[in-house]
Amino acid sequence: MKAIMVMFDSLNRHMLPPYGGDWTHAPNFARLAERTAVFDNAYAGSLPCMPARRELHTGRYNFLHRSWGPLEPFDDSMPELLKQNGVHTHLASDHPHYWEDGGATYHGRYSTWEFFRGQEGDPWKGQVADPEIPEDLKGFRPEFYRQDWVNRQYMDTEARHPQTLTFDAGLEFIRTNKDADRWFVQIETFDPHEPFFSHQRYKDLYPHDYDGPHFDWPDYKRVTETDDQVAHARNEYAALLSMCDHSLGRVLDAMDELDLWDDTLLIVNTDHGFLLGEKGWWAKMVQPWYNELVRLPLFVWDPRAGIAGQRREALVQTIDLAPTLLEFFGVDRPADMQGAPLPVAHDTPVRKAGLFGIHGGHVNITDGRYVYMRAPVSADNSPLYEHTLMPTHMRGRFSPAELADAELAAPFAFTKGVPTLRTRGRSFINPYLHGTLLFDLQADPQQLAPLVDDETELRMASLLVELMRANDAPPSQFERLGLPAEGPVAAAHLLARAQHEQAALAAQPLPPLEDFPEGRLSLRTPMRTLIDDPAAGEVLRRHLPGLLDSEILQVLKSARLIDVAGLAGGQVPTTALRAVAEELAAI
Repeated sequence: MKAIMVMFDSLNRHMLPPYGGDWTHAPNFARLAERTAVFDNAYAGSLPCMPARRELHTGRYNFLHRSWGPLEPFDDSMPELLKQNGVHTHLASDHPHYWEDGGATYHGRYSTWEFFRGQEGDPWKGQVADPEIPEDLKGFRPEFYRQDWVNRQYMDTEARHPQTLTFDAGLEFIRTNKDADRWFVQIETFDPHEPFFSHQRYKDLYPHDYDGPHFDWPDYKRVTETDDQVAHARNEYAALLSMCDHSLGRVLDAMDELDLWDDTLLIVNTDHGFLLGEKGWWAKMVQPWYNELVRLPLFVWDPRAGIAGQRREALVQTIDLAPTLLEFFGVDRPADMQGAPLPVAHDTPVRKAGLFGIHGGHVNITDGRYVYMRAPVSADNSPLYEHTLMPTHMRGRFSPAELADAELAAPFAFTKGVPTLRTRGRSFINPYLHGTLLFDLQADPQQLAPLVDDETELRMASLLVELMRANDAPPSQFERLGLPAEGPVAAAHLLARAQHEQAALAAQPLPPLEDFPEGRLSLRTPMRTLIDDPAAGEVLRRHLPGLLDSEILQVLKSARLIDVAGLAGGQVPTTALRAVAEELAAI
């Protein structure tokens, strides 16, 4: 028995032909759907990238206890368990986060692994002179933005693109080991994650008139660009998606050529989606986790079941992938694993509801019909703690200041008797601004009209508490959300009605830039310039005091005021923004 996983990053379900996408060129995803069971209610769990991969390894949620980080010493790892039970596991990937501090313990769990450099500002090629960067719409320019333009010089052909090299390596493993038994290969590309860098033959699939600035890397914020700029970015994403489709086709061709369908499990999946202007938002993490982000494409071929071209309605999640692979190879699941094997042979339920979210954000639950997004009960989003024995963030270690008041916390049910280090947590964007949200996906599939329905909220909040308790969520999470750690949920615990007004305010789109007055200083002016100007700084302090006091400005001072406002959501009301624009124009 053999298994192949083809994993993409930021793959949008609604843009694929098997899920109703009617304008993208993705014939191999359509071909895939004819050969597999297609899951219609697959949801993410912990978000974004590495939290999702911790779930892929451990089969349990990550986000209730810690943020982005490595595997913990007490974690069970699916690839490692397979390796220990005679299954050769191989990772071929260009996903740069595996090789940063916050992902450094994942690749070592595989028997063998390969990594291909260059994606998203990977610190790869050393060039002291600044690269040539075209005029573009990128407002937030972290250090790795410059590095990305250095790297692109070394990807000038499709053959040199990291995605191509990743699939080359995965296919080499498959061809080398086609006659062997008991292996699992994970072919994982960072694409179609931003930046949407693809080659011309894929761009040619989406002809459109555009003569504006370069734009293939949207910032994580509200849409402030023009309609034609938004459309261009969507086409750039679509071009990269079509490149992913081509790579997928190479795997399907190999399975046909080598007669692998008879004994090889195939899983094609992703970690999350990416907003491309829907609901007036770009990207992820700075808005609630809408279905465009968390309802995932998932395709599975199990040779034992032989199910092809059928849909599955069961509610499944990322935590089910590890149990599926362990069960396929006859390896027992550890007791701490909470996922279940995917119901491929028969469309039978494996859960009545599923959790999803990001550490310090909304804690969300869906039963397949309703989605309930629980915000904090208070504006300070506290108490929030990290529980870890691996104190690292995405690209760095916890600072001494973060660890100064650390203390040992009692073991959780899944830490195998080991205490964890508890430190104060933080969230980049405060979910309180967006309020508690309840959606009926049957009546409102686009999630445009949040409900105020006490009876339904009570039922969903009770389900939420039930699952949080089953996952041994820290007491601080219940306190942060205003939910009972013990006993029933009551009417007094409901929040959707009380937070409805602030949720509506946060959901308001930003008016077009042309609607605001212009002068020497305006909403287009970088924040650093405004802060350094005494008169402009006073305007900001009077109208936007919370913004100036937030952590956002520590990393975004080079961004335009309009872009920072787009990131901050409900923290910058349109009325205040208009007052700022008028006073700046008069300076």
